[in-house]
Amino acid sequence: MTQTPTVQSPSGQARAHFTVPAKHPMVTVLGSGDALLRVIEAAFPAVDIHVRGNQISAAGDAAEVALIQRLFDEMMLVLRTGQPMTEDAVERSIAMLRAEANGDGDGAGETPAEVLTQNILSSRGRTIRPKTLNQKRYVDAIDKHTIVFGIGPAGTGKTYLAMAKAVQALQSKQVTRIILTRPAVEAGERLGFLPGTLYEKIDPYLRPLYDALHDMLDPDSIPRLMAAGTIEVAPLAYMRGRSLNDAFIILDEAQNTNPEQMKMFLTRLGFDSKIVITGDVTQVDLPNGTKSGLRQVQDILDGVDDVHFSRLTSHDVVRHKLVGRIVDAYEKYDGRAGAPHGGRGAHGK
Repeated sequence: MTQTPTVQSPSGQARAHFTVPAKHPMVTVLGSGDALLRVIEAAFPAVDIHVRGNQISAAGDAAEVALIQRLFDEMMLVLRTGQPMTEDAVERSIAMLRAEANGDGDGAGETPAEVLTQNILSSRGRTIRPKTLNQKRYVDAIDKHTIVFGIGPAGTGKTYLAMAKAVQALQSKQVTRIILTRPAVEAGERLGFLPGTLYEKIDPYLRPLYDALHDMLDPDSIPRLMAAGTIEVAPLAYMRGRSLNDAFIILDEAQNTNPEQMKMFLTRLGFDSKIVITGDVTQVDLPNGTKSGLRQVQDILDGVDDVHFSRLTSHDVVRHKLVGRIVDAYEKYDGRAGAPHGGRGAHGK
């Protein structure tokens, strides 16, 4: 995209013009039915944005116009990779640019285009990639560290991105097997009252891991890989006494481990293996009075070399927009009530 220099008046107002290269149809920049343009206009209500042909102009507060210039630059960088822009991607790009402009970033310098074009895994006609800056840093940390904790609320992609990295590591032969595990802790239900064998009782707790696998691998290959031991999905209790070598190991729902279980799991680490531990410390289902191993381990391993803690927030929720608002609402409620962050078990609500 070519830009004319921004013209700024003494009053702090500015005007800028952008020319979209002919090789990029305007619908890819503005969206179907101008959906992307409407997102931009809603985010910059005080700026007048006009489109004529492949020319876009913006007039208004100089700082806002400068942000719009950056936004269109980032959008063009994404489009050059062949990846389409979506309304969600535009909203997240604006949020990242505003955070940087307001000094809320940490100066690491990742741009929206770098975040949105980092491919992790392509499978069955779709590509899995981070959608937020914190998600990108989480994925990068998995590459750089042996043990990574992904801590954050529901819908932030903690488990899904870890699963994608595990499948990527298996396909690139960095590891020879994937081990997925969860503590089988009731969330209001009781295992003993569920019908069936022990496996059938435990299976509902492991189902989310199977669902993610089916998104990333040919479903017909999964039974074969599991029968060969290349992929193992098992309750945390099955990890005791083992040494896990040459494996990518994911512990999901780690907030429901007690301190002894967390120590037991961490010490299963073998040679040439990588561990990712995910959880939400506000959603603890342990009996009242039982400490969460995930809460405690943050103090124990803080500062230990080759161990990294990635913290995601409601801003990283990639489910329905309402999920992020729900997470924020609960955090505000907990703050007003002065309740301990004990999740479902502690609140009893």
